[in-house]
Amino acid sequence: MPKDFYCDEVLSGKTPVEKVVETDLVLAFKHTRPAYPVHIVVIPKQHIDSLLHLEEAHNPLLLEMVRVIQQVAETVMAAHGSCRVVTNLGAYQDSKHLHWHIISGDSKR
Repeated sequence: MPKDFYCDEVLSGKTPVEKVVETDLVLAFKHTRPAYPVHIVVIPKQHIDSLLHLEEAHNPLLLEMVRVIQQVAETVMAAHGSCRVVTNLGAYQDSKHLHWHIISGDSKR
C-alpha cells in the first residue's frame, strides 16, 4: 500500500506544516515542497483515497472542503490575480489521500 503522507505525517503532527485554514473536518496548509510560488494543499482530516472514492455519505465533508478551497482561492486571487485548483488521480497522485492543490505562478520545477 502506498504511503499516505497526509495521514502518516501531516495529520499525525510528525511533519509540521504552516496552516492556512483549519476546521473540524478540513486542513489547508502551505505545501512542504512547493512546486509553485503559491502552493497550498487542502485535505480532509478523514482518510479518503481520492476523488473517485467519494460516496454520498461524504457530502458534508465535501461541502466543507469546497468552502475551504473557495476561501483559500479567494485569498490567493486577491493577492495574485489568478490561481488554479487541481486534484490528481492515478499515477499523478503521489499520496493516496484526497487532496486539492491551490496554486499560483509558474512552476519552480
